Amino acid sequence: MGAVSGYTNLIEALEAAPADRDFVTQWVDEDERETVSFGEFRRRARALATMFREHGLGDGDTVVLLMPQAISAMIAFAGAMMLGAVPAFLAYPNFKIEPSKYRAGLAGVTANLNAKLVVIDEAFPDELLGHIALAEQTKLLRVSERESGGMQALPALVHSPGALAFIQHSAGTTGLQKGVALTHGSVLRQIEHLASALKIDRESDRIYSWLPLYHDMGLIACFMLPMVCHLPVVMQSPLDWVMQPETMLQVITELKCTLGWMPNFAFQFVPRRTPANRWEQYDLSSVRALVNCSEPVRSSSMREFVQAFSAIGLKPGSLQSCYAMAENVFAVTQTEVGRTEAPTEIFADSQVFRSEHRVQIVEEAAAGKISFTSSGRVLPGSEVRIVDDTGAPVGAAYIGEILIKGDSLFEGYYNQPKLSAVAIVDGWYRSGDLGFLFNNELYVVGRKKDLLIVGGENLYPQDIEAIVETHPAIHDGRAIAIGVYDPDLGTEEIVIAAEVEREELLDDREKIEQEIRGLVVAGLGIAVRKILLKPPKWIVKSTAGKAARSATREKLFLEHRELNPENERRKSA
Repeated sequence: MGAVSGYTNLIEALEAAPADRDFVTQWVDEDERETVSFGEFRRRARALATMFREHGLGDGDTVVLLMPQAISAMIAFAGAMMLGAVPAFLAYPNFKIEPSKYRAGLAGVTANLNAKLVVIDEAFPDELLGHIALAEQTKLLRVSERESGGMQALPALVHSPGALAFIQHSAGTTGLQKGVALTHGSVLRQIEHLASALKIDRESDRIYSWLPLYHDMGLIACFMLPMVCHLPVVMQSPLDWVMQPETMLQVITELKCTLGWMPNFAFQFVPRRTPANRWEQYDLSSVRALVNCSEPVRSSSMREFVQAFSAIGLKPGSLQSCYAMAENVFAVTQTEVGRTEAPTEIFADSQVFRSEHRVQIVEEAAAGKISFTSSGRVLPGSEVRIVDDTGAPVGAAYIGEILIKGDSLFEGYYNQPKLSAVAIVDGWYRSGDLGFLFNNELYVVGRKKDLLIVGGENLYPQDIEAIVETHPAIHDGRAIAIGVYDPDLGTEEIVIAAEVEREELLDDREKIEQEIRGLVVAGLGIAVRKILLKPPKWIVKSTAGKAARSATREKLFLEHRELNPENERRKSA
């Protein structure tokens, strides 16, 4: 994919695509889908660009897009870039996002962006309009799904590599989401590195996605990459997918998709939510890379996916992993595509890991082991450094904060210079993630601010949550482990909140809690202070659909005053 380096900006890459080549297919069901070619996509984008210009949008202006996941939203995004404007997707309201958190986030983010134009669709709820922060110069524009109109000659813009292309936001539920400002050059360099690592083939590859466009996985891997590399992409609504995850198998089977990205929980969610007697209806032999991304990778989740679907053509080596973030455009690492094995899994002594903060390799059969799965090797153009709390580099196999440097790295958070100064030190981005390097591969452990310290030992909530979620009564991806400081003991104690699959299971809460305690003790050798079983949909979720740890912690303290939030240990960011 060296041809990517020949483009100076993203619009130039879009203009270079063959007009008759399929670009985006929006899949609703077997009877309803829409496909636009690159030529049609460009024509409609120019029409919207003309409309935006008539409403005062110009070079360098920011524009907020609050639109449902659809081809029309992608066209509006490209149309804004054609004017040299800087678009930003924000999450569209839906029933799975807690209303109060959504309203707060909408107000906070739109206030920071100070946009010239806020674009909404015809169905955007009127009751939320008051939560869009509109500056004096900001215009609110409603557009229909298939907005038409005349096209005029667009201004001749250079769109230099150093110019801002767009702003993407980290997933979250509060108004504190940070806008990541990215240039055309940084995005193109990231896509070139990623396309090379994935061995992209313009003639045969087709991307499958249900990922939201306001998240870096959806925006970069499943919109910008196919736009620049001239690949077809098949897109589902995230809500349609989560309500019927089996449709993923149907889409890949019918349209022979070859590439896709998913968070770790989805590798369990799809087989568990697809009746086994229907698996044989599908064919996954076209898949050559399905990448586990956006949260710590677990081999057990991927094994479950392979065990379910290997009989219908899925190859074990097709499951890959990567470590990615909005601040680096997208991927920092990627496992080797094309090999026959799954990402490397290693086993370590859990006691040494918790007490000494390092990895001591043991055999898989060893008692008291803990497993880690590789997120791959660092991509060209990037560097990774692991440091301790003082900022000093640590040795191989020691756990520390992951720092990143490279040619795809952002230059700072939009309109937030103080946050930028804290996040980027001497050219290195402080990710806030903990991990380690082993045999030149990166292993991600969890978030630094989420680290629990119990009796002098370091515990990672993701390890506890993964064990809790193995219980059949607990909903996949809906467990949260937090630490609550006990002044009498002088240390934190573990509290777990977990959603049950069905509300009637709460009648057996004592039995389920006892079984979960046993699982945690058997798996990690630690005791849990309190297990709080909750009904479905209780845990607060981020705009990306994942359990939101900090917001759920706040909700727990509101409902359970006995946890005494004043005594909770304050964690540094």
